[in-house]
Amino acid sequence: MGGLERAPHAPRMLGAPQGTWGAPRIGRGLLGLVIVLVFAGGCSVPAWVPLVGKSSKSAPQPAAVAAPAAEESKPAGSAPAEAPRVSLDDDSVTDRVVAVVNNDAITLMEVQESIVAAKQENRGSMPSDEELAKEFLSRLIDMRLQLQEADRERIIVDDAEVDEELNARLKKLPGNPTRQDFEDAMKAQGLAVESVKRRIREGLRLSKVVRRKVTLRVSVNDQEINQYLEQNRGKLEQGLPYHARNILIVPEGGGAEDAAWEAARIRADLVRQQIVAGADFAETARTASRDASAKDGGDLGTLKRGELAADIENEILKLAPGEVSQPYRSPLGYHLFKLESKETLEGQGQERARQQIRDILFREKYEARLDAWLKEIKQRAIIEVRL
Repeated sequence: MGGLERAPHAPRMLGAPQGTWGAPRIGRGLLGLVIVLVFAGGCSVPAWVPLVGKSSKSAPQPAAVAAPAAEESKPAGSAPAEAPRVSLDDDSVTDRVVAVVNNDAITLMEVQESIVAAKQENRGSMPSDEELAKEFLSRLIDMRLQLQEADRERIIVDDAEVDEELNARLKKLPGNPTRQDFEDAMKAQGLAVESVKRRIREGLRLSKVVRRKVTLRVSVNDQEINQYLEQNRGKLEQGLPYHARNILIVPEGGGAEDAAWEAARIRADLVRQQIVAGADFAETARTASRDASAKDGGDLGTLKRGELAADIENEILKLAPGEVSQPYRSPLGYHLFKLESKETLEGQGQERARQQIRDILFREKYEARLDAWLKEIKQRAIIEVRL
């Protein structure tokens, strides 16, 4: 006989961060090692890697750029002329400025480097270069704004912090590459170790300024947790597990006759009386049950809400732990259910739920605060986009 069928589930949606095209994978050449090191870590906006054989002409720290002479000579109050647009495909203008953020220039090369790094990370289907350019330029603008905030806050990262972070990232890579392996990989690609260290330093500075401006200004109190718990109790209970057993008594002769079903009900009732009188449920299931779980003593295992058919689940969950149900009819026959245990929103279950709620509320507040902060620094910035 077939056993109880578990209800089908919708695909589970996994939360994300905020990365773009999936986790980096080693084994795609030495450049992959460099990309993993640069893209991993706590940056609020992903960094970028140098293009092979070239060095970026933008300074690692915000630097003032001179305005074009034509603009300086314009009379006050005149409308500024639109800056010339830069083509993505023109390799001869990689040092051209594609955006200016408070006098801090972002070059076409930086955008191209970001695209190269993204393609190295993910060889599958990706947006067009134009779409990638817009995405990464927006990220680079956000990154420059945050680095400028780090300058205002006088946030520094010393060499020891950079080395510690670099070594920590190396330990997370497949094959446990050494520092020498890393440096050899960099040299093989014509890159300088200092270029990656600079990216790591920027990432650590970003993390520090976000922590100061956002993380430390977010808190969740018990009143908010209690309110969320009461408003979402039903949803929270859906995720709590329970453990149950089952005995199935089937009608003889295929169950076509009412008499066969009635006989099955009577047998199920007699079996229940034996269990209530002291017989072991698991041993009884092994001899009396026709369910596929009989060999396991009727054990259905640890279940979550929604895994069994709703009517079966309701019958089980209305029992107290250790209680055996009355005979319950399904298309298969008559069932006897025993609830072994059920986690509730009390005691340790509530403590776990409260921690989950705290994490949920903190994440919501953090994201709202981060968005508000980024909006604030953008509003007071002067940003010119030329791409």
